[in-house]
Amino acid sequence: MNKQTLLRNVRPWGGAPVDVLMVDGVIQQMVPNISVNEAMTVYEGQAQLLLPGLVNAHAHIDKNLFGRPWHANQTPEPRRIRDYVDNERRLRRELKLDTRVQSALEVQRAIGAGVTHIRTHVDIDTDAGLAHFEGVLATREQFKEAVTMQLVAFPQSGMLVRPGTVELLEEALKMGAECMGGLDPSTVDRDPVRHLDTIFGLADRYGVELDIHLHEPGMLGAFAVELIAERTQALGMQGRVTISHVFCLGMIDDAYLNRLIELLLENRINLMSLGSGASSFPPLKRLHAAGVTLCTGSDGVRDTWGPFNSVDMLDRVKFLAYRCGFRRDEDVEFLLNIATQGGAKVMGQTNYGLAVGCAADLVVVKGDTPTEAVVNLPPRTLVFKAGKLVAQGEVSLT
Repeated sequence: MNKQTLLRNVRPWGGAPVDVLMVDGVIQQMVPNISVNEAMTVYEGQAQLLLPGLVNAHAHIDKNLFGRPWHANQTPEPRRIRDYVDNERRLRRELKLDTRVQSALEVQRAIGAGVTHIRTHVDIDTDAGLAHFEGVLATREQFKEAVTMQLVAFPQSGMLVRPGTVELLEEALKMGAECMGGLDPSTVDRDPVRHLDTIFGLADRYGVELDIHLHEPGMLGAFAVELIAERTQALGMQGRVTISHVFCLGMIDDAYLNRLIELLLENRINLMSLGSGASSFPPLKRLHAAGVTLCTGSDGVRDTWGPFNSVDMLDRVKFLAYRCGFRRDEDVEFLLNIATQGGAKVMGQTNYGLAVGCAADLVVVKGDTPTEAVVNLPPRTLVFKAGKLVAQGEVSLT
C-alpha cells in the first residue's frame, strides 16, 4: 500500500488555503478539502504558512562547538584568512573535537529549523587527514531520511602550500564527495593558475562539481573569477561550478562588473553569498535580474571563526535582508527564494518546490506572509522530508 500523508489547511507561500496530499514522498495533490481515508496519516496545518524545505547551500558542519563551553574568539590580529585557519587548527588539537558528534549536533538542529538540504564543506588537511570527512560521512548516513546532504572536499588550510593535501582531497572524492572545493588561489596557495588547474583537473577526472571559496578582494578576486570562467568553459563544466562569497563583485566598477556578469552567464556559474559581516558582497538584485543563479547558507556556526551564524535559514535571510538594506516584502521574499529555490537549483534538486510532482520536503510555520516568518523567526510547526514528519515545534524527531 502507498504511504499517504495528508497535511490539511496550509497556505503555500502565503496564498489561499489548501490541503496537501503526499504519496510515497511526493506531492500528489494541492487542493482544498481533500477527503480523508483510513490509509492516511493526517496533520493539521491550522492555516499556517507553507514553505518548501529550506536549503543551506553553504555550511561547515564539521566546525561547530555545540555542546561545548562558550568559546571567546581570540583570533590574533590582523585576522586574515590564514590567521583564522591557523587558530582553528590549534584549537582543534587542544579541544580534541569528535567531528561525527559535532556534525550530528548541527544537522539535528538544522532539521528542527526546517532545513531539508545541506551542502557542507569539510576540512581536509595534513593534520586531520580524512577524519573530518569520515565523521561527516557517518552523519550523512545517520540523517539520510531527514535531510539531503552534499559534501565538498575542502582544502581549508591550503593545498599547494601543504604537500600531501591534493592526495587526501582525491581520496575524499573517491569516498563519495559530490564537490571539489577550492580556496583563494592567490592569497592562500600563492599560485592561482596551478591551484585552479589542480582543482578543476580533479573535478573533471571524478565527474564532480566545483565550489570555490573566493574571499580575495577587488581586482585580485575579479581576476580569479576570469580564470575560473576560462576553465569552466574549457572543460565544459557549465552549470557545475559555484563561487562562494565572491566579495570582489561588490568592490569593482560597473563596467568591469558587467563584463564579469557576462562571463558568469555564458558559463552558468552559480554564486553563493552570505552578506558576511563587514565585508563587501555581490549586488544580489542586479545579479538576479541578469539571470545569475544565486544561493545562500549559514557558513560556519558557533565555531572558532565567530559566534553569530545560525542553522536557521530564515535567520540568514533576515540578516541578508538587513545587509542589503531591504524593507519591502517583495525584496525579502526574493532573498527567501535564494534560500529555497536558488539553493535547490545549485544542488541539482530538479524535483524541488511547492507543486504537484515535487518532493514532499515542506515546512509549516506561523506567519501571514513569508516576510513575517522571516522577521519573527517562529518555531517550525511541522517539517516534512519526503512526506515523513522529521521535526515538530523546532524539535528534530530523528
